Amino acid sequence: MDTAASTSPRPLAPRALYQEVAERLRQKIFARELEPGSWIDELKLASQFGISRTPLREALKVLAVEGLVTMKVRRGAYVSEMSRSDVEQIYHLLALLEADAAAEAAVHASDAELAALGRLHEQLERRIGQRDAFFAANEAFHMALLDAAGNRWRRQIVVDLRKMMKLNRHHSLFRQGRLADSLAEHRTLMQALAERDGARAAALMRAHFTGGLEAASGGDMTRAQDPHRHRA
Repeated sequence: MDTAASTSPRPLAPRALYQEVAERLRQKIFARELEPGSWIDELKLASQFGISRTPLREALKVLAVEGLVTMKVRRGAYVSEMSRSDVEQIYHLLALLEADAAAEAAVHASDAELAALGRLHEQLERRIGQRDAFFAANEAFHMALLDAAGNRWRRQIVVDLRKMMKLNRHHSLFRQGRLADSLAEHRTLMQALAERDGARAAALMRAHFTGGLEAASGGDMTRAQDPHRHRA
């Protein structure tokens, strides 16, 4: 008996179906095709995707772990909603993590990495009149800054927090005038990075998130009631 064939490693399986489904659901949520607070119709989606409900339910479990979906006993799955408190806490954590990353990048990033950040900033400058394109370029800039700073654990936490931030109905970049303000803040941040000034880069990044939170809150920084309190 030829034992070589029986002991040879099995080929890797392609990406599991539920992972593909989870990604499609994420994009539907981020595009507001599935609105925050809305019930997720499993039968309709399974039919739309041409799949059984089993991989769909596995995908929903993945999104529940990420916080994008909320599972309710005997009621099914709902797209998660962001309370005022949720928004404030996420912005607070992002400010801490990304300010730390900005300081690290200013001191330790290579010239090539800073040049790449400069090119991404130039994309922001060109896309100021295109909200969706600006949003994508802005996220790419922040991810590149995290990469330049190193620390994959910090990057993963930020990625997860930014997924949740996309659930906010009143995302800061969607408010009138915020794109121009955000771009101006990026310009001063790029100056600090070019000057290798870690302390200033960190302070500017913190201010960047403070401005984002003020815009997301409509300029009113007083604590609002959690909308979940009045829901069954």
